[in-house]
Amino acid sequence: VQLVESGGGLVQPGGSLRLSCAASGFTFTRYAMSWYRQVPGKERELVATIFNTYMPTRYAPSVKGRFTISRNNAKNTVYLQMNRLKPEDTAVYYCSNGAGDWGQGTQVTVSS
Repeated sequence: VQLVESGGGLVQPGGSLRLSCAASGFTFTRYAMSWYRQVPGKERELVATIFNTYMPTRYAPSVKGRFTISRNNAKNTVYLQMNRLKPEDTAVYYCSNGAGDWGQGTQVTVSS
């Protein structure tokens, strides 16, 4: 199993970033996919989940209305569109298939 995140970087408050997570080594369409984030010294936080069924996507209250999770099953990729970014969104962002598999993470820094 491999999960490879990309798209992180430095952005000013109010800006946008789009994260991608390319998945391989498992049947992507059978799994719900999630984005998490972690700040040093704190527990990993669930940000958003997209299901492999028609269940609605889920978001942490802190990002609802600003972030959008989506998936492209043909490309085995899950995305996280992040708009109106805030300094408190600064973290390492990880994707997961809910089966104990994690990517290496991508750093997002929101700062002026």
